[in-house]
Amino acid sequence: MNSYVAPRRLIKSAEAIEKMRIVGKLAAEVLEMIKPHIKPGVSTLELDTICHDHIVNVQQAIPACLGYGGGHGRPAFQHTICTSVNHVVCHGIPSESKILKHGDILNIDVTVIKDGYHGDTNMMYVVGGETSILADRLCKVAQEAMYVGMETVRAGSYVGDIGHAIQKYVESQRFSVVREYCGHGIGTVFHDDPQILHYGEKGTGMQLEAGMTFTIEPMVNAGVWQTKTLGDKWTVVTKDHKLSAQYEHTLLVTETGLEVLTARPEEDLSRFQK
Repeated sequence: MNSYVAPRRLIKSAEAIEKMRIVGKLAAEVLEMIKPHIKPGVSTLELDTICHDHIVNVQQAIPACLGYGGGHGRPAFQHTICTSVNHVVCHGIPSESKILKHGDILNIDVTVIKDGYHGDTNMMYVVGGETSILADRLCKVAQEAMYVGMETVRAGSYVGDIGHAIQKYVESQRFSVVREYCGHGIGTVFHDDPQILHYGEKGTGMQLEAGMTFTIEPMVNAGVWQTKTLGDKWTVVTKDHKLSAQYEHTLLVTETGLEVLTARPEEDLSRFQK
């Protein structure tokens, strides 16, 4: 068994956990707020502007992605949200020229900073309310894959348990799970330890402890799991240009299970209430 214990700095204090609860709710609120604005004919840049104004002016918070990640030949991200449409896996850049069409599937990924703490979440939207059978099933499998991974989380379990459960479920649905990108620890640092791979073996990786906070965010592809990054150094697409879908929550590990810090009102999370 290849496993190891979490460093003490990853265990949040009661005060830090309360701040994570607050910012997690703000992040979830953004995904709810933007729903009625997602319709055919709208540009992804319009959606970005609406989210930016809401975070800054209504929530009195900071968009974490704006100005993030520059260096080593890559420009800093210049927008508030990532807008990934159809075969875009992640990190899609909002654009005035990207106009949503009926039947598109869209992922919006948002991270909010409040009082120095980060809340990170994303979800899929179907533009116009209906899409192809394949796209609809892919979105549902991506969401369920996240939940299947979440079901393994409790103090004493392992990071590898999460990835193993997700990979087994996704592949049973004849889809593939992206391997180049993963979930991550989160708190005052946007991307921290542990790395949460969405594939792997049980009983491996860091052992989970109560007070840890991290994201689970499987990216599920209709075709092969391999991806490629476009010339803008940010946009990641499926290698075979088939569809991709993703869901993400920020989670708190408890003694008996987990708390979903970015829960949304429409979700049935009763299976995690232990």
